[in-house]
Amino acid sequence: MLQHVRFTTAGESHGKGMLVIVEGVPAGLPICPADVARDLARRQLGYGRGGRMAIETDAGEILSGIRLGETLGSPVAVWIRNRDHANWQTAMSIEALAEADEGTLRRVYSPRPGHADLVGMLKYDRVDARDILERSSARETSARVAAGAVARRLLVEFGVSIGSHVTRIGPELAKRPQGFPDDLNAVSDASELRCLDADAEERMKGAIDEAFEAGDTLGGEFEVVSRGLPVGLGSHVSWDRRLDGRLAGALLSIQGMKGVEIGLGFEAARRRGSDVHDEIAADPSKDRTGGFRRTRNHAGGLEGGTTTGEPLVARVAMKPLSSLTRPLTSVDIRTGEAAAAVRERSDVCAVPAAAGVGEAMAALVLADAMVEKFGGDSLAEARANLEAYLGRAGERTRRWE
Repeated sequence: MLQHVRFTTAGESHGKGMLVIVEGVPAGLPICPADVARDLARRQLGYGRGGRMAIETDAGEILSGIRLGETLGSPVAVWIRNRDHANWQTAMSIEALAEADEGTLRRVYSPRPGHADLVGMLKYDRVDARDILERSSARETSARVAAGAVARRLLVEFGVSIGSHVTRIGPELAKRPQGFPDDLNAVSDASELRCLDADAEERMKGAIDEAFEAGDTLGGEFEVVSRGLPVGLGSHVSWDRRLDGRLAGALLSIQGMKGVEIGLGFEAARRRGSDVHDEIAADPSKDRTGGFRRTRNHAGGLEGGTTTGEPLVARVAMKPLSSLTRPLTSVDIRTGEAAAAVRERSDVCAVPAAAGVGEAMAALVLADAMVEKFGGDSLAEARANLEAYLGRAGERTRRWE
C-alpha cells in the first residue's frame, strides 16, 4: 500500500476555532511552532484586506504529533483559535437556545450570489444560510495553511522550495519576470500585493481603491512556483495518479478559485507545437532531472502527469469576493420575494493571501507525491530512498561522459 500525506480540517468561521489533522508525515522531521505561525501570518497580509484581519492574530497551537522539536510519525494536529468567537458565542452556540431572538442568532435568509449559500441551503435542507456560510467561508483556509506549513518543512528537507507572486488584480496585469528571484517569497512578501512589478502594483492598488469606493470587490491571478523537485513524481499510467490533475484539483478546491494553468496553459493552445514543447539536451550535472535539461520550461515542470525536474509553475485565477458592501439582488428564502443579499464582513481583494493558500495546497500535494514515491517511516529513510533513486536515474548520462 502506497504511503500518503493526508489532511482534514474542521471548524466554522465564527466558531471556537479551526482544527487540522495531518497524517503521513514521516518521523524525525524537525519542526517548531514558529514554522506554522510564519505561514499563518503571511496569510493575513495584503492590500485590500478587511476588518477581520485586525481581530485575528493567527499563530496555531500544535496539539499532537511532535515531541522535542521532531515529528513522531503519528498525526500532527494544529488548533487555530478564532478570537472573533467572543462576539459570536450566542449565534454560534452548540446548545439549542429556546429564547434567543433572530437578531442575536444572526440568521441569514437572503443568500449571496456567487457564494455557496443557496446551493448549500438546498443541498443540506437548511433555512438559515448561516449554517452554510460559516463552513464555506475562506476562514477555513487558515487550517489549510497550517497543514501546508508542515508539508513545506518536509519538502525543505528534500531540497524543494515553494513560493508565489501575484500577476493580476482585476484588469491590471503585471509584466512577466525574466527569471524568478532565488528567494521568491522574500521579494514578493516585500510588496503589499506580493507583486514583482512595482509599476503594476501601483495600478493594482488604484483599482482596489476604486472598487472599495464603489462597494465592490476584485479578483485576480497568482502563480505558485515549486523548485527543486526531482523528476518522476506523479505518473502517466492512471488518471488519478497524474500530478497535474492532482495539483489542479487541490488549487481549485480553494474558495473562490475558478481556473488553473500549468506552464503556458491556455496559451499553448494558440501556438504551434514547435513554439510550445521544450527541447531536450543531455546535462549530467542536473541530478534532479536525471541528467537532462530543457531549453525552456513552457510545460511548467510537468509532462505526462509527471515532474520533469524543472520548476513547476501553476497559475491560478480567483474570482471577485462574493460579499459586497453594496449587495446584489437575491431572494428571501422565507417569502420568495426579492431582497438584497446579506452583507457579511469581507475584503475588497484577497488575491495576495490566496497566493499563500495556493502555496500550502501545492506543498500538500507535492509532499504527498514525495512520500508516495520514496516512502519511509522516518525522514532519514525517505531521504536515503530519494538519493538512491536520483543516483540510478542519472547513471545513463554519466556513462556518456
